[in-house]
Amino acid sequence: MATWLITGSSTGLGRDLARAVLEAGHNAVVTARDPGSVRELADAYPDTALAVALDVTDHEQVAAAVRAGEERFAGIEVLVNNAGYGYRAAVEEGDDADVAALFATNVFGPVALIKAVLPGMRARRSGAIVNISSIGARVCPPGSGYYAATKSALEGLSGSLRKELAPLGISVVVVEPGGFRTDFAGRSLQQAATPIDDYAETAGKRRKEHDTAHGTQPGDPARAAQAIIAAVEADEPPALLMLGSDALSAIRGVFDAQLAELAAWERTSVGTDYPA
Repeated sequence: MATWLITGSSTGLGRDLARAVLEAGHNAVVTARDPGSVRELADAYPDTALAVALDVTDHEQVAAAVRAGEERFAGIEVLVNNAGYGYRAAVEEGDDADVAALFATNVFGPVALIKAVLPGMRARRSGAIVNISSIGARVCPPGSGYYAATKSALEGLSGSLRKELAPLGISVVVVEPGGFRTDFAGRSLQQAATPIDDYAETAGKRRKEHDTAHGTQPGDPARAAQAIIAAVEADEPPALLMLGSDALSAIRGVFDAQLAELAAWERTSVGTDYPA
């Protein structure tokens, strides 16, 4: 039995993961800005679930949530940074306050949680950190530059963190989902208030009012939850876990295009060295 702390447990992947973790017999600190939204889970598993209020942008709440989990279950062994949201805007359209709030939730919130759980994990010389990213960090669709930037930042941090923590017995897994039938592209999705006409054929096509994909995505969040548990419990957890056939196809396309461009510009690249 392990103790998991899962952010953003009220809906979508976070809720399915919390339910799967509890059904598997683990303890779970289930968090949401409104703890009432996860009360049903806590009531269904009174001995192994703890519902806690957590806005990841409030670092006092971060510390309190981790402390509550440690006091109830004697330690946090798996942290899942799942809380986050999407924001669509051409880069020029992005509102400074909106972008700052996005980074506060998608990047600095996870960093605060990582820092809060690591003292306990280091003391035990064991643990796992799971950071939920997105295939958007690789594909970088028009209109998702700021969202892709937050996930790219989280992935870059995770790569270094993995190397720092591996000698201490702590694993770090980045999860890149493709399209899943959650509320991510529905109510939770935000966008720039004032579109610019010149971006109508690029970023504009992905505005909420033009997006017909919501509710038809191929990914099943319940199956994604099982995949995450399997990755955490593996003898050698992966550095990167892709979720969904669409994500796997997309990342292969990105890698192929990058390799082709590297080859095309290889002579220019090596030509910048001092002569041998």
